[in-house]
Amino acid sequence: MGDNCKATPKEPIAGKRNILITSALPYVNNVPHLGNIIGCVLSADVFARYCRIRGYNAIYMCGTDEYGTATETKALEENCTPKEVCDKYHAIHKEVYKWFDISFDEFGRTSTPQQTEVCQAIFKKLWENNWLSENTMQQPYCDTCKKFLADRLVEGNCPTPGCNYDSARGDQCEKCGKLLNPTELLEPRCKVCCNTPCIRDTDHLFLELPLLKDKLEAYINNISVSGGWSQNAIYTTHAWLREGLKSRCITRDLKWGVPVPHEKYKEKVFYVWFDAPIGYVSITSCYTTEWEKWWKNPDNVELYQFMGKDNVPFHTVIFPSTLLGTGERWTLMKTISVTEYLNYEAGKFSKSKGIGVFGNDVKDTNIPVEVWRYYLLTNRPEVSDTLFTWADLQAKLNSELLSNLGNFVNRVLSFIAKDPASGYGSIIPDAEGAESHSLTQALGEKVGSCVQQYIEAMEKVKLKQGLKDAMSISGEGNRYLQESQFWKLYKEDKPSCSIVMRTACGLVYLLACLLEPFMPSISREVLKQLNLPPETQLSLSDKGGEIENSKRPWDILPAGHKIGTPAPLFKELKDEEVAFYREKFAGSQADRADRALKAETEAKQMAEQLNKAKISDGNKKERATKSSETKSKAPSSVEGEISISRLDIRVGLITKAQKHPDADSLYVEEIDVGEALPRTVVSGLVKYIPLEEMQNRKVCVLCNLKPASMRGIKSQAMVLAASNSDHTKVELVEPPKDAAIGERLTFPGFDGEPDSVLNPKKKVWETLQVGFHTNKELVACYKDVPFTTSVGICKVASISDGSIR
Repeated sequence: MGDNCKATPKEPIAGKRNILITSALPYVNNVPHLGNIIGCVLSADVFARYCRIRGYNAIYMCGTDEYGTATETKALEENCTPKEVCDKYHAIHKEVYKWFDISFDEFGRTSTPQQTEVCQAIFKKLWENNWLSENTMQQPYCDTCKKFLADRLVEGNCPTPGCNYDSARGDQCEKCGKLLNPTELLEPRCKVCCNTPCIRDTDHLFLELPLLKDKLEAYINNISVSGGWSQNAIYTTHAWLREGLKSRCITRDLKWGVPVPHEKYKEKVFYVWFDAPIGYVSITSCYTTEWEKWWKNPDNVELYQFMGKDNVPFHTVIFPSTLLGTGERWTLMKTISVTEYLNYEAGKFSKSKGIGVFGNDVKDTNIPVEVWRYYLLTNRPEVSDTLFTWADLQAKLNSELLSNLGNFVNRVLSFIAKDPASGYGSIIPDAEGAESHSLTQALGEKVGSCVQQYIEAMEKVKLKQGLKDAMSISGEGNRYLQESQFWKLYKEDKPSCSIVMRTACGLVYLLACLLEPFMPSISREVLKQLNLPPETQLSLSDKGGEIENSKRPWDILPAGHKIGTPAPLFKELKDEEVAFYREKFAGSQADRADRALKAETEAKQMAEQLNKAKISDGNKKERATKSSETKSKAPSSVEGEISISRLDIRVGLITKAQKHPDADSLYVEEIDVGEALPRTVVSGLVKYIPLEEMQNRKVCVLCNLKPASMRGIKSQAMVLAASNSDHTKVELVEPPKDAAIGERLTFPGFDGEPDSVLNPKKKVWETLQVGFHTNKELVACYKDVPFTTSVGICKVASISDGSIR
């Protein structure tokens, strides 16, 4: 159910669970990146879809947050009006979320008459109830721009001890997360003209949070427990309460925003963080004129809110205080689900710097939406920051989606679809005697237990665990197929084979149901392959008995049903594709645009040169020679010199080492190099280093060699070791004990980014390796430059003047 197909608006239903779901309104002045998508809209979408298949009466409200300084600033940058900025980016956001299969009941925006109406009504109640105060505050004023500067129009050094971030905004430091006032910034500057502003007095309105403290604390103490708030939300909220609540300014000297309905303040607008959460209400009022049945119905409606950790205080302190202050019976938040940050490869996603993979980038890859949704959700940063890496995406796709889920579904349906001489002619067989088939009975118990765990996890909004529980059923299915040896049963015991195949078909349907919240496109495809109509309503309701039926998977689909045409659900992601994407999305979006422009310009120049050559030279063969020479020269000029900076050598920790099962001289190690998953590395060190000395130690790891299979196991990196002149002794190159895992080694005097993958044909590693050695002081060096980390240099135990490889 998307926002583009306007169904009859839902209203709360007596006797049903009525669930109102919101996700933090994405700010309109930029394209959302993957961190924004998993933190807000995708997580809420999964929960909304789950609620629907459980039979709950749920609506999901979201939209773009459009007022405030950031929009005015963007409008200045793009030389247009704030409304034009909002129209442009609202359309981009909408398109991105549509591609991601996000099932909003309404995706609206805050720059609407409804927002003004609801916001001003709430303000009037707060004013009448004396929860607002007037005060004069000092605010930066730019003499050059001739205006007061709103928080985001001032930048400077963060005043928080130990932070020292030099681009902190006037409302919040992006680095340490501390909320600020613009006058607290050190060395402030106007974001528009970069001049230093002066400080002037200006009158503003404040929400008196200290006076509302008792009401707020009573709400928090009760609902944070009964609503099962995530720990990061509880921690952040109590930290605010411990620090002591302060009056919060709710007005700003801006033009773009909801006007303050008060004669004295009519030239001002409401602060975006006062009016943004009210956007949930106004967007619902755009969805239905009966919006109060959702928002002023605390006895019959449960409010679930999804967001990233930087949004917590606005939803657990400021917004509830605002609603409590009206004295009306608002539906206050029951459950808040908060994510930490998703980081990108070596650093943070950043909208302002354009670093990472953005929603519009994702559409340009040939990786399908279900893979992106699955990867983001398995990597959902529920309790700590997590890391997006292309290698991890590849591993999850190839080993979990393709080899586990896709393999199971295709194996079952392909066998059913075989002609009657070797299969079932696409007809699901009967399963007589399933109750007394011990292997099938045991499977039913396991599957029933997995479904129960899935529901418990999803009810508590533990989405990552829910996905894991659902995928474990696919694993159980694969084990069941192997243990039953159905291909033999078909020839030797056909009634037992029929039990196995009908049961397995039931699991395929059950997986389509459990995975629908996570990968709706896969559910649709599985239903198609099962030949069930697309409007089939997947259900897991208590009343329908589907949960109880999961213990009897042989009864889920009827015998005699004709399935559709099986086809693979997933396609392998190859190493060269990963290398291509890592390179393509390196740097910022601006860098990528520059690279694309440069490549386009070079292509045009080359075309012009060829065209000139064509006119001046009639000899086709000579022209072809010149063209091929031009092409062959181009890459070498782009590739640049072979420099040590092209190697990606990192501090790694061996978390596990064991002998190679098929080679006596090789170890297989699992090494943490600061990525989401450890890398598998094969090393020929058995003769030199005892197995116990390989465990749990830090090493130097070359991470951008092309992966290579060594006796059947793919090695994804290389551990660096030194050997003496006759190769009778080998020792590992060791970083300092305090070196951070994943830190890239540097070579002072050599700067630059490493290649994503070293091209074996260019012999980069082989050329540089000649300069690797240990010196008299046992220091690992490239030529005369030591292997360097931020806490010291790397050494070996005893081999001096040795070679390193």
